[in-house]
Amino acid sequence: MKQILAIFLLMVFIISCERKPEVSSVPVPKVIVEKEKTEREQPLPPEVKIKLKKDGKDNYSWELSGSDVDQILRVNEKMRKGLEKEQSR
Repeated sequence: MKQILAIFLLMVFIISCERKPEVSSVPVPKVIVEKEKTEREQPLPPEVKIKLKKDGKDNYSWELSGSDVDQILRVNEKMRKGLEKEQSR
């Protein structure tokens, strides 16, 4: 009886090892996920165009133009302070 049981278990083992896993006929696509590296570039500072004028009496004036009002006001103040330093010399 033990021999029959051993032979039966041996046959079940052999049969289970010989079975190949079922392969589906539809190929499964391979998916690769890549995370895109994004770099944040610092925006360029707003551009201010300066048109400098000098009259015959060595007086200076200027016209400022640009897209950012705050930047235009900063440039105007900087130029005014620079002119005051020049005139005080």
